[in-house]
Amino acid sequence: MTKLHIKKGDTVVIGSGDDKGAKGKVLQVSPKEGKVIVEGLNIVSKHVKPRKQGEAGGIVKAEAAMYACKVNIYCPSCGKGVRVKMKKLDNGDVVRVCAKCGESL
Repeated sequence: MTKLHIKKGDTVVIGSGDDKGAKGKVLQVSPKEGKVIVEGLNIVSKHVKPRKQGEAGGIVKAEAAMYACKVNIYCPSCGKGVRVKMKKLDNGDVVRVCAKCGESL
């Protein structure tokens, strides 16, 4: 099983591609493929067939999956996308912290 540095609900910054520099919220994570889906980014046109009678088909805009290595977690104190470190607290919990400023994410 593969682990990713990104979790569902994180705010991320895109590092490369057409949406470079854009921020968005992670909707879905697929660790097996190493991909994430970010809300409102990496939009593609899908051709959809009507499945039921009366349902409309056509071209639908939807978010596509992108590789998790192309996104960084957004740090509010730094104001940009950063790498993360894992830090163990005194009570035994493990939290993700910003590698630059050390603030918990």
